[in-house]
Formats: sequence, C-alpha cells, structure tokens
Amino acid sequence: MARPYWTGNLQISLVSFGVSLYVATESKSQISFHQISRRTGERIRHQKVLESAAESNEATTAVEKDEIVKGYEHTKGKYVIIEPAELENLRVPSKHTIAVSQFVNTNELNPEFVEKPYFVLPENDTQTEAFTVVRQALVKTGKVAIGKVTFSGRENILAVMPAPHDDRGMMAYTLRFPNELRNQSDYFRDIKPTAVDADSLELAETLIKKMSAKLDLNKFEDGYEVAVKALVDAKINNLPIPIDEAPRKQPTNVVNLMDALRKSIGSDSRMGKKPPKSEKAPPAKKIALVKSQARRKTA
Repeated sequence: MARPYWTGNLQISLVSFGVSLYVATESKSQISFHQISRRTGERIRHQKVLESAAESNEATTAVEKDEIVKGYEHTKGKYVIIEPAELENLRVPSKHTIAVSQFVNTNELNPEFVEKPYFVLPENDTQTEAFTVVRQALVKTGKVAIGKVTFSGRENILAVMPAPHDDRGMMAYTLRFPNELRNQSDYFRDIKPTAVDADSLELAETLIKKMSAKLDLNKFEDGYEVAVKALVDAKINNLPIPIDEAPRKQPTNVVNLMDALRKSIGSDSRMGKKPPKSEKAPPAKKIALVKSQARRKTA
C-alpha cells in the first residue's frame, strides 16, 4: 500500500483518534509527451536562471535547487524571503489535527464545492475501535463530519463520511472555499426566460425515463487518449494520419422540438399515449364521413 499523504488526529469534541489520509485518485493516462526541438529532435530541458540574466540574454549557469527559496512581493520588485523551515513551523493547529466543527446532512454537500477524494484509515490497530464507532454513528445518523486540515501549502475544508461501497473505511473530500467559486448569476442571468410547452415537457420526461440506467463508469473511456494513441501508432508505422472530420453544418431551418423529442423516444404508439395536442387526430365522425363518401363513389 502507498504511504499516507497525511497522518494526524481526527478530533470530535473530547474524542480523538489517529487517522491516515491516502490520495484516492491516480492518473491512468498511457500517453505522455516530452518537449522536443523541431530542428534537432532532441529533448528540451528547462533550467532556472536569474531574471536579470534572462532579460539581458547573457549566458549563465542554472541556479542550484538549494539556492531557491520562496519570496513574497510586498512592493513592486521587492520581496521578503520565506525560508522552508519557517513554513514548516507555522502555528496552524490543523497541520496535525482535523478538528470537527459540525455535522451536516449528505445532501448539503453541493457538488460544485467538492474537490478531491481521500481514503481515511485508522492510523494503527489501536485506533480502530474509535474509528469504527464514529463510522457507524455517521452511517446511522446519515451525517457528514466537517473540519479543516492543512497540507499542500494551504488549509482545506474537509468533509469526512463513511465510504459508500465499503463497510469498514471512510472517505474524506476537500471542499472549495466559497470565494473560490465564481458567481453563477454572472453567467446564468442572461439566459432568456422561456415558456415551457406542456407536451414538450412530457416528451422530455419520457425520454429521460427511457434513457435512465444505473451509473457504471466502467462503460466510459477517454476518447481523446484513444485518438492520440491512434495518431502515435500511425506515425510510428508510417500509416495515414487520422484526421478529424469537419462538423456537419446545422440546417438553416429550426428543427421542430416536438418532432426531435418524438423521434428520440420512438413512435407515439410505443409511448402508449395519445398524440400531443398540437397534432390531434381527426375526429371519429369526420373519418366515418370520409369512408362513407368513398363507398358511394365505388358503388
């Protein structure tokens, strides 16, 4: 098993026990690129140099790693240097302890605020009893613990909850601070208010029901990576390079929404419903009259 990303205490009032956080995601991309000189075909290496030397185009050697420290620009061109040891010794309680400040319902975690998942395990066997009791209590109450934790050079809001597909572990999710999320009204306010036709809405609901299924992410693949792999294989084997097809031009006439919905669902008979009001079937009396007239002509 990988090394824990963070180890410390989970504290709930006077209850405290050791936990370890493990990063729950990893990159599965099979394609990676290097920067190459078009002229020579050699790989490009990046070096860190002094700004003064770069601006004057002077030949200079790379700055060694142990020479580089962090600096905060307090006025234009003037920096206060921050040593690594000073950052390590910052007095931030959440560096060592996730202090739970409250519990919330699961549905209060809006998806737009959820950032990155972590596996939460007891730090060792002696911490398992308290860990398991808290986990079971969260399951029974349907609650999520909210606290803060410091890692990756910042303090994060953290949500801790039982793992949804395991009856032993817990999951933690870092949450974005409200000021990190752009104001949605700045984007949505220009959407034109539109009246919804009842028949169109009914057809849309039917289409959604028809296409509803249990989510299985294993059915999806990264189409972009597949295309890049095909491009690489073609170049290695001197085959024709696959080229993206030009998108089809949209018809100039506006497609009828009702027709598009009906075609997506299938025929009206499959729906088991009467045709929409906008296209009512001709009255039965009118049909009978037409049939009667047809019989007289053939008699």
